[in-house]
Amino acid sequence: MFVSKYSNPEFSPYDDDSVPESTVPGNWPAPTVSHGLSASLSLPGSKSLTNRELVLAALADGPSVLHSPLHSRDSALMIEALRALGVSIVEVPTGNVFGPDLAVTPGELEGGSSIDCGLAGTVMRFLPPVAALALGPVAFDGDEAALRRPMRTTIDSLRALGVDVSDDGRGTLPFSLYGMGSVAGGEISIDASASSQFVSGLLLAAARFENGLTLRHTGEKLPSMPHIEMTIACLAARGVVVQSPEPGVWIVPAGAIQAIDISLEPDLSNAAPFLAAAVVAGGTVTIEGWPASTTQVGADLEQLLPLFGATATRADGALTIDGGAGVIGGNSYPGIELDLSAGGELAPAIVALAALASSPSTITGIGHLRGHETDRLAALSTEINALGGAVTELEDGLHIEPRQLHGGVWHSYEDHRMSTAGAIIGLAVEGVEIEGIDATAKTLPQFPQLWATLVGDAPLTTSSLGLL
Repeated sequence: MFVSKYSNPEFSPYDDDSVPESTVPGNWPAPTVSHGLSASLSLPGSKSLTNRELVLAALADGPSVLHSPLHSRDSALMIEALRALGVSIVEVPTGNVFGPDLAVTPGELEGGSSIDCGLAGTVMRFLPPVAALALGPVAFDGDEAALRRPMRTTIDSLRALGVDVSDDGRGTLPFSLYGMGSVAGGEISIDASASSQFVSGLLLAAARFENGLTLRHTGEKLPSMPHIEMTIACLAARGVVVQSPEPGVWIVPAGAIQAIDISLEPDLSNAAPFLAAAVVAGGTVTIEGWPASTTQVGADLEQLLPLFGATATRADGALTIDGGAGVIGGNSYPGIELDLSAGGELAPAIVALAALASSPSTITGIGHLRGHETDRLAALSTEINALGGAVTELEDGLHIEPRQLHGGVWHSYEDHRMSTAGAIIGLAVEGVEIEGIDATAKTLPQFPQLWATLVGDAPLTTSSLGLL
């Protein structure tokens, strides 16, 4: 069993006499099910919101408290990076099952530090503009897989703002910059076709630039617009009004970023595998604390999962997906034609469902996923095909033909969403073993425990996590 350093080490997701055996030591046997689900669970805070709010709190005009933040590898990397730049971040115990609140007190930003980005896009793309406001050198590095993630747009945008950046021409990690204690700002143009994070990273720090920022996107496409809208909403809550006079142009005035106390929504993208489980296994899965309105792309699951024959119901601040009999119960659902450009991070879960469909699927608008934690298009096609599937890479997506799948090792590629996609398929396919289930610690360290309890006989509640 995998135990994350962020999880309770005394909790086992299996009964002592029912631990599945792996054919390869260290692999995680994905549980299969033979019955419908009846599960209700809460999830920890949104990674996207947590790391945005940490950055804004660090740049604010006074102390802030983040209630119910995510505690995972990505958020831990952000916290340690901000501390290295001179920001005070203190854990405040609350009894929350998923961890303490965070009290953030800004300080004078200082260089002379090295920042470990791990594999977190929010750290490697949000913090360089912040570090440019510090005085002195700051070096950025990360995991081996992070060195393959595109960073040239961040590096070029900083140079356009007058920041001294050294990357030896790679356009990737590792690189370093020398902050002068301030950034003039002004007007720059970038191509953010590879990731909306290039835009968000600049917008988050822009109010602290001497002249603010006018940012223009020059590329033909811009993926994941909801994430940019999330950034703009976070700024607005702190008194920074971002104007967008035309698509692809954002104007951020110079000014203070207000200190506020804020409660974080649960991570709706992390809900994808759990809600998808209802489609595969049948029965119902409920996510508690589902916001009435949100900028998270995970909210699209309410419309996406019914495409696979499920029913979505909102009631009492929760979302329930009813999969009927499910694939396990003899149900089948047709494939889909879908443009996922606005919510690419949901693609691994959606592709996993498509691999179990009764007719072909084509999912497009996700070409940018080649630059995520791994090349997700190549990884999904490789792993599904290794289990007997028939997935073809397209220029901007994947085409999935229905095939009878069989067991085997499912590689994670150090990618949390690859791990959870394998778990979805494993519900219906015996003998699927996840290599690298620990990748889920990136955004949901408790995933193995939550998943194992999800497929058990008893309804799932937060108390069943054993983390109280």
